[in-house]
Amino acid sequence: MSHDRVRVRSVVFLATGVLALPTLAGCSSNEEAGRPTAGQDVAPAARDMVADGGTMSWALDALPETLNTFQADADAGTSRVAGAVLPSLFRLDAQGRTQRNADFLESAKVVEREPQQVVLYKLNQQAVWSDGREIGADDFAAQWRALSGKDSAYWTARNAGYDRIEKIERGANNLEVRVTFAKPYADWRALFSPLYPKQVMGSPDTFNDGARRKLKVTAGPFALADIDRRAGEMTLGRNPRWWGRPAKLDKLVLREVPRTERAEALAKGKVDLAEIDSTEAGRITLAARDKSGGQDPLAHGPGAQLTPAKALRSWAIVNGSDEEAAAAEAEAREATRTAVKKYATEQAGLSGYVVRKSLEPAYTQLALNGSEGPLADDRVRRAVARALDREALAEAVLKPLGLPAEPVGSHLALAGQQAYADNSGALGEQDTAEARALLADAGWTPGGALKDKLKEKKPKTAGGEAGTESGEGSGRDGQDGQADDGTYIVGEDDGKPADSSTYVLAPGPAAAYQRAALTRQADVLGLPGEADTTTDAKKKTDAKQKAAVKKAAAKKAAAKKAATKTKSSTKKNSAKKNSLKNKNVKKSSGEKVSAKKKDAADHTGPHDEQKSAVKSNARDQAKGGAPGAYAPKGTAAPAAPAAGVGGPLAKDGKPLTLRFVLPSGEGSEPLRTVADRISRMLERIGVRTETAKVSDTSYFKDHIASGQYDLALYSWPASAFPATDARPIFAKPVPAADGSLNVEQNYTRVGTDHIDQLFDQAMGELDEETSRSLVRKADARIWAEAGSIPLYQRPQLMAARPNLANAGAFGFQAPHYEDIGFLKPGAKPSGSPSAK
Repeated sequence: MSHDRVRVRSVVFLATGVLALPTLAGCSSNEEAGRPTAGQDVAPAARDMVADGGTMSWALDALPETLNTFQADADAGTSRVAGAVLPSLFRLDAQGRTQRNADFLESAKVVEREPQQVVLYKLNQQAVWSDGREIGADDFAAQWRALSGKDSAYWTARNAGYDRIEKIERGANNLEVRVTFAKPYADWRALFSPLYPKQVMGSPDTFNDGARRKLKVTAGPFALADIDRRAGEMTLGRNPRWWGRPAKLDKLVLREVPRTERAEALAKGKVDLAEIDSTEAGRITLAARDKSGGQDPLAHGPGAQLTPAKALRSWAIVNGSDEEAAAAEAEAREATRTAVKKYATEQAGLSGYVVRKSLEPAYTQLALNGSEGPLADDRVRRAVARALDREALAEAVLKPLGLPAEPVGSHLALAGQQAYADNSGALGEQDTAEARALLADAGWTPGGALKDKLKEKKPKTAGGEAGTESGEGSGRDGQDGQADDGTYIVGEDDGKPADSSTYVLAPGPAAAYQRAALTRQADVLGLPGEADTTTDAKKKTDAKQKAAVKKAAAKKAAAKKAATKTKSSTKKNSAKKNSLKNKNVKKSSGEKVSAKKKDAADHTGPHDEQKSAVKSNARDQAKGGAPGAYAPKGTAAPAAPAAGVGGPLAKDGKPLTLRFVLPSGEGSEPLRTVADRISRMLERIGVRTETAKVSDTSYFKDHIASGQYDLALYSWPASAFPATDARPIFAKPVPAADGSLNVEQNYTRVGTDHIDQLFDQAMGELDEETSRSLVRKADARIWAEAGSIPLYQRPQLMAARPNLANAGAFGFQAPHYEDIGFLKPGAKPSGSPSAK
């Protein structure tokens, strides 16, 4: 991630509302964090069960362009090499929490807080670089100077944390390093991992160019032995100067295997470990079944569609009188036989692998571009969010893979990490009626003049001219028989007045009042001790809530009966009124009927208010404790469109249609499946989506980063240091000197000053629990703004040799490269590696 553009900005607190908040159930940090949703799957084995020697081949999408992790084009391959050959003072465990790496670090702690923060590192006395020089304060100082941001000659991609350091000094000896900070920094453990030698960091030339293609000096269980870019291989060999547990493998080969060629490479046995997609995982599972004799290989693959009837028809064509058709059919039959043979050969090769699966330390989100168009209105964003059944979306992706399908409850951490808490209650759960009411409050209602306006308009795609992108609408044809493509031109205003039928019951001040209240609700979330309750107290509260629901239901039934009688009496008396009074009575009656329909949709009527409050509070307390994203009382949800009618909600004659941009590559099929489900969910609240499928290479650069989308799906990695790493992702965009908008990494362009301030406070708070509480509070406010909706943790699928130990789907944990190897003959995975 790029952090070099993080800037200090003046921050203004948002005004808070005055709504009374429900009591929040208090719990400790560990209880909130829980355990990872899925454990790692690496075939753990004690070191004495792992053979010494051997070569393991690990597939990469591409060889890294640079070996310097602090440069802009560093990628996953860069990090993999650095983890094996360079010092990491702290690394992540299976729960995504930082742990001291004893191979390099004897201790590290904050020894002074006033007047300045001072961290004292005590290095392992055996720790040396591959050239024999001890790792020491000189290396720390060189890395600080290179990454501080003070020297523009260093082409750095990030400097967060290093820019807060004032000085670095030797302690009692060169193995003690004193780091003094100019400003407090909570995430100090994120620094100096990896640590490069001063030979790399000492000058701009060696930093910018020297470490891109080679690392002459290293310090890890492995050392860089050879790079053959023509063959697409990078070889790591045992480091003879390594002082820790010796590497089990002789060599670790990182081999370039593009995703499109991965199945073939596995089938030919070219790699021992490779990340795969769900299709490849399914093939490996079928191969194992075929090998055990449970199923004929032809029951799946290219030959699966060949039925006796099709075979007979093919024979008839080949032996028929039409020579041209016969030749074409014979060619097709030969192609099918070749494909079947190739598939069967590949399946035989794939039977030599197993699938290891877990959840990747990253989550997929629905991004809502709030810079312009309908989604610039936070009520529309919240309506979209409230329309989503996140559990159903998670199940669609993860359940077929046999992985736990739990929606992600935080933007800033994942289950198991210390900063994790489910703050989705700041927005509220799926509620179609509430979503429609929010849209009504924003002025989006069924428009009577919409069809005529659409006939006059030339269709264009949102954010661009017509015909520049291929799009496919999710809506249906209108009743008039003409196709309604539901296009919407983002930001267009034709100046025509809104249709008179577009009527919103809630006044503008009520919407502002609701926003202020939601802001205050988000403020409360994440702070420890603000509303502690015991388990017994919670049980009593739940019992009272259930009783209140029953009581409210009884009152509602009685009131409905009384209302029926009153209505009948009113009709008789109204016939005797003069014409003027009769007109007024009809108007009043119409308002009562409208209000009654509104109450049924919003659950906020006079008889349902207590029941709604009890249910909403109980529901949202489990997800952060506060209700949120509710339309102001009195806002009617628009009537659901009749079956077969394709007309969406409209405002000022424009349909509510959002442009959903998706990548078109083969590996993006799961994203497109999720997008289809989201489109159907949004259609239920009157929102149409227009899907634009673009090439994988242009998806992020030309659409997400440039803001050419309304809705999009992409992922962010989880971090053990969210105050530092997540701030650029959710920072409020600010105007740059050249007039453009500096969004850093906030591609939704939704942010607030208060969110920025919470990140800054968390980054400078040295009390760890208080810092995590501020992070949780920031997350609650991010939920309330509804620019990013976390959906599910990404699946992690790995193909591995059955006898490969301590490697596979690592989950959160950083690989321990020295423990990876092949099991001894007859040995089976048994448990965690020992120190042997």
